[in-house]
Amino acid sequence: MSDIFAAMAARLQREVPNAESRVDESLIALSSLMTSVVTARRETGVPPKTGQGTILRLARAQLSLVEVGGELLRAHRELAEIGRETAAYDLRECPPAALAEVSSLAKAN
Repeated sequence: MSDIFAAMAARLQREVPNAESRVDESLIALSSLMTSVVTARRETGVPPKTGQGTILRLARAQLSLVEVGGELLRAHRELAEIGRETAAYDLRECPPAALAEVSSLAKAN
């Protein structure tokens, strides 16, 4: 394999898991924010309608992040396949759980 393929593959092997991890971190942060907003509403005794629009937006943002995660998993799988096909590069296998999730997401679409 040429040095350029090896360098690109090494970079992708670092960047893809990093991106996946950041989506998870964002989802955790957003979930924490949602908890804080709902807790603040409850503990301050404001009417249930207060902040409802904000809560709905946060819920939509969470769903969007879940969808982003799914797309990233699909891209990960495609990149691994491209690496095998074009560079004849023996990439370490994706975790079975990730492959199963990608497969189930693909069936859903």
